[in-house]
Amino acid sequence: MSAEPRLSGLSRKLVNDGLLDEEKAINALKSARAEKITFTQYLVDNNILAAKKIAMEAAIEFGLPVFDLDSIDLESIPKDTVEDKLIEKHHAIPLFKRGNRLYIGIADPTNLAAIDDIKFATGSNTEAVLVEADKLKKIIEKMLDDDGGMDDMLDEEMGDLDFEDTGGEATPAEASEAEDGPVVKFVNKVLLDAIKKGASDIHFEPYEKRYRVRLRIDGVLREIASPPVQLGSKFSARLKVMSRMDTAEKRIPQDGRIKLKISKNKAIDFRVNTCPTLFGEKIVLRILDPSSASLGIDALGYEEDQKALYLKALANPYGMILVTGPTGSGKTVSLYTGLNILNREDTNISTAEDPVEINLEGINQVNVNEKVGLTFDSALRAFLRQDPDIIMVGEIRDLATAEIAVKAAQTGHMVMSTLHTNDAPLTLARLVNMGVPPFNIASAVSLIIAQRLGRRLCEKCKAVIDIPEAALKEEGFTDEQIKAKPTLYKAVGCDACEAGYKGRVGIYQVMPISDAIGRIIMNEGTAHEVADQAKADGINDLRQSAILKVIQGITSLEEINRVTKD
Repeated sequence: MSAEPRLSGLSRKLVNDGLLDEEKAINALKSARAEKITFTQYLVDNNILAAKKIAMEAAIEFGLPVFDLDSIDLESIPKDTVEDKLIEKHHAIPLFKRGNRLYIGIADPTNLAAIDDIKFATGSNTEAVLVEADKLKKIIEKMLDDDGGMDDMLDEEMGDLDFEDTGGEATPAEASEAEDGPVVKFVNKVLLDAIKKGASDIHFEPYEKRYRVRLRIDGVLREIASPPVQLGSKFSARLKVMSRMDTAEKRIPQDGRIKLKISKNKAIDFRVNTCPTLFGEKIVLRILDPSSASLGIDALGYEEDQKALYLKALANPYGMILVTGPTGSGKTVSLYTGLNILNREDTNISTAEDPVEINLEGINQVNVNEKVGLTFDSALRAFLRQDPDIIMVGEIRDLATAEIAVKAAQTGHMVMSTLHTNDAPLTLARLVNMGVPPFNIASAVSLIIAQRLGRRLCEKCKAVIDIPEAALKEEGFTDEQIKAKPTLYKAVGCDACEAGYKGRVGIYQVMPISDAIGRIIMNEGTAHEVADQAKADGINDLRQSAILKVIQGITSLEEINRVTKD
């Protein structure tokens, strides 16, 4: 039987500084030992302490520098100096090499075995550098997934990728077209290129005299290929075989799914839809990366006050949280980030989606299938007979679903769902228009999040821009914001980005249903009245939230005009 763990080093400092009580620290040490992970990683994984806070405390205790992994280029890491198995075993990565000195990034400075093992394996003098545990975990996953993964695939024959069977039955018709060697290689390369470039969608589009392939990268479509138009039917056949569709049926839309295994630890799902057009079938693939749901709330772009409101609503045992916005605005990731926070052993979570986009262990997920009578409202009724704590409905589309969801929220359940409206106040008007009684809305809905996705400025090439005060006033900047003389930036463009932008950030309106807003709803007030009250309550609308992102140097005025301008 192993000895009872004792406080020492970092755990003792965290207790002495009042960040952990002694019992919780000892329990964390026990659990970390049982799970065979570091004490630091256990604290972060279980949301006991923030990674950044732990790193700062450890730096003081052990006199080590803290390095921000966000500032490092993955390509510059000397990955080949340390074997994957050591990186995975010790949760440590090589950061830099200077002569015979190798700097190792670790989150737990008491992990002396990591330094010793890496020193012995590499023959280098090793020095520890402190990094934040959550960022370290992400970068290790990325390093291990990349190794032997996509880069190797691109160097190999494009016809030898590992596609998993997603179920369903494909018809053998046109099999010869689907298995055409050059077509197979071209389609596979497009899928891999899309993943490498961080695309969210792939469009295969037939026209009368040309065929084009476009990727949606950071919310903007870009053409990447224009193959011969006569190959269009072969591309359709190949993609339909891969996604287990009926290749002989070209008259009606079809839905399917492709699962591509890109490494031993990671697979990417593609949600596939066909639509018959004038000159052939247009096929769109939505790229679904399960890791996007585990980014954590801090990575999504919420302001601190907005994050606090979301976390407060998630902590309620009942009520309804609604996320609204257009297709592709990140609603599913926002919902699943919340579900991840709530996903514990003592909680029963069920979701009804059309279709399930992100597969998460510990959550009971149901694919809605209206053809066989499995609708959102019938799935909800089934959930309510299975002792649920939390229910997630992919979308509230009709009165039947809305009524059941509202009743569930009123009877001790947490309900999360999405709606298609332009902002938070309009969401309440939409529910009223569906036929939900205002008093039910006021008592059931606890929080509404409206969101958009804007492109992030590339940190390597963004340039300062001077905009006259009068123009800023016209764009919606407040007098206080203009008086502070913020430094604003514009997109430039370089080899590391797409037209001056790299990645996306969420822009949010997070509106709790206050007592005053509740009274407006009960009195059948308009969306404008709700919006005015939200402003009086100190809630930023989407435009003001977007302007904050510009002031923070995250995005440009041009970009927020694209996604939030009326």
